[in-house]
Amino acid sequence: MPFIDLQKRLGISLDKHFTIQSSEQPYKIPSRCHAFEKEWIECAHGIGGTRAKKECKLEYDDLTECLLRFKTMRRMEAIKRQRNKLMKEGKYTPPPHHLGKGEARP
Repeated sequence: MPFIDLQKRLGISLDKHFTIQSSEQPYKIPSRCHAFEKEWIECAHGIGGTRAKKECKLEYDDLTECLLRFKTMRRMEAIKRQRNKLMKEGKYTPPPHHLGKGEARP
């Protein structure tokens, strides 16, 4: 069975690019999405790609949201639209420091 141990002997890992967030981080600080990636890997481990797509969909969706932040960006865009709408109607006036008119610096 020397073929199975070939990756270890050569010091390469074919699966390393799949688990970038789980790799050892400098200064021992875990990455932002480490917990979500760990949950997805634990769920998908050993069940195969086809079953993992169905059974681990929630974990995968959480991981992709953490990495790409689609929902967060949509929410921020909705907040900005609402703020602009209120400003046009005259119901909201942003504070001076949001307009770039902060206190004069010495």
